[in-house]
Amino acid sequence: MARAYSSPRRAAEAASTRASIIAAAAKLFVRDGYAATSLKAIAKEANVAVPTVQLQGSKHSLLIAAFEVAFAGDEGTHSLTERPSLIAIMAEPDLATAIDRYVEFLDDANQRAAGIVRAMAAAADADPAARAAYEELEGRRHRDMLLAAGWFAGRGVIPEERVAEAADVLGYITSADAYLHFTRTRGWSRTQWRQWTANQLAHLADQLGGL
Repeated sequence: MARAYSSPRRAAEAASTRASIIAAAAKLFVRDGYAATSLKAIAKEANVAVPTVQLQGSKHSLLIAAFEVAFAGDEGTHSLTERPSLIAIMAEPDLATAIDRYVEFLDDANQRAAGIVRAMAAAADADPAARAAYEELEGRRHRDMLLAAGWFAGRGVIPEERVAEAADVLGYITSADAYLHFTRTRGWSRTQWRQWTANQLAHLADQLGGL
């Protein structure tokens, strides 16, 4: 029986090829839209053969991967709270500093991912497979918000019994939709958005008052 052969060099080359394809897909999804972007176009942009792109997965899976890389810096279904940057933020002993660092992370992430988010919304409306993938991603995001709400409860910002509601509120405050509304539609500066978001998070209990 032949033994499968692998090497660090081959693994690095494969990872580099995938990264190039995801970057090419992201560029085209943002520039041309999801529906108008074909696997052939992605292959041309990435300077690889079409079968090489097909080996990386379906078009909607490339869309999700493009978002994950843009927002979080890597691919995968693991929670944001497992990423080193978020682990460090959650371990910060000073609440105000932790919130400021979290808002800075969100600002940078939303700035990178804004175009992909718009492409994802359009794709979800037009393609059932893309919609299913988008809904799965939203499910993961909600689980992250539950963890975040639990963190705020652990810091004494909100009562433990309000974690579920707080997760819903956090889902809106930190969303790309809210970010785009303020920074693109309403013309807020990124500094204004950071200040508003940090204030919302620091007074999260107040946002739950009428619920």
